[in-house]
Amino acid sequence: MTHYTYEEWLKYVRNELESSTRENLETHLYTCDQCLEHYLQAVEANETSLPTLSNEQNFTDLVMKQVSAVPAAVPDTNSEIVREMVPDTKDDTKLQKRPFYQQAVFHYLLAVAATLLLMFSGAFQSLVKYAAVFDSQSVQERKPSVTEGVMNKTFAWMDSLEKKEAIKK
Repeated sequence: MTHYTYEEWLKYVRNELESSTRENLETHLYTCDQCLEHYLQAVEANETSLPTLSNEQNFTDLVMKQVSAVPAAVPDTNSEIVREMVPDTKDDTKLQKRPFYQQAVFHYLLAVAATLLLMFSGAFQSLVKYAAVFDSQSVQERKPSVTEGVMNKTFAWMDSLEKKEAIKK
């Protein structure tokens, strides 16, 4: 990892670098503690040349006046952030009525109608017959599970041991 010198960070703080170099320095700050320390030292060294706020309350009041003077027409009114910032904007999507086929009630009614149609036509009854056929085939071809096989072999082994001990006595 390459590190930047203190002089480069001074140029960064003074805004004397090209934009591509500034971006490289900024991304490097995220991963390097050593360069972050150099950056903080450069900021402290140039603290007198940086702009200061004489009265913070006065600054806040000026900013709030400017914000209230801005018209409420914001280009992207569907954004959640904009809705929180500008409470006077109305949600146009709530005012527009959706067509009946896009509402949940219509979908539920459609599902009920399809279910009733299939029930009264006998489609579900034929499915039950096919399920019974498949179930009877699976019972006939049923193989024991691995656990059942192990248990059966264990019991057979124990029975053979009991027989051998009975013969010895």
